[in-house]
Order: sequence, then C-alpha cells, then structure tokens
Amino acid sequence: MVHRIAFWSCFGLAVRFWQVGIEMRPFFNRSSLWAYPAYALGGASFGYWLQGVDDRQTETLRERKALLLEKRARKAERDNTAAEA
Repeated sequence: MVHRIAFWSCFGLAVRFWQVGIEMRPFFNRSSLWAYPAYALGGASFGYWLQGVDDRQTETLRERKALLLEKRARKAERDNTAAEA
C-alpha cells in the first residue's frame, strides 16, 4: 500500500516539475515552493484512493471465485450422483 502512495506522490512532484519546466520558470522559486507539497499531497491522495479501489475489486473477485468454485463442486456432485444412478 505504501509503495503505491509513494509512487503517486512522486508522480505529483514530477507533474509539478514538468509544469514549471513548460512555463520556463525557475524550479525552486521562493514564492511558489508551497505548490510542491500540494502536488505531492494530491498524488498521494490519488494513490490512497486507488489502493482502496484495488482492495475492493480484489475482494469482489475473491468472493465471486469462491462462489463459482462452490457452484462447480455442487454441479460435479450432481453429475456424479446422476452417473451412479
């Protein structure tokens, strides 16, 4: 979980560097240093949200897989009993 948040936080910083580079402004101007933590926080927030989405999807897939395996086992049992009779 932490690696995803750290990645997106660094991505936010990279976006800020890219923005300042496109504008051809100095990277570390005293009046605009506040933006770097803001972009990092925005990226970290996105990473945290994305981790929650991934966790929910993984849990849903795990539940569906268990249901399908249970359904297959019941069908195999029915087929075995039908073949024996």
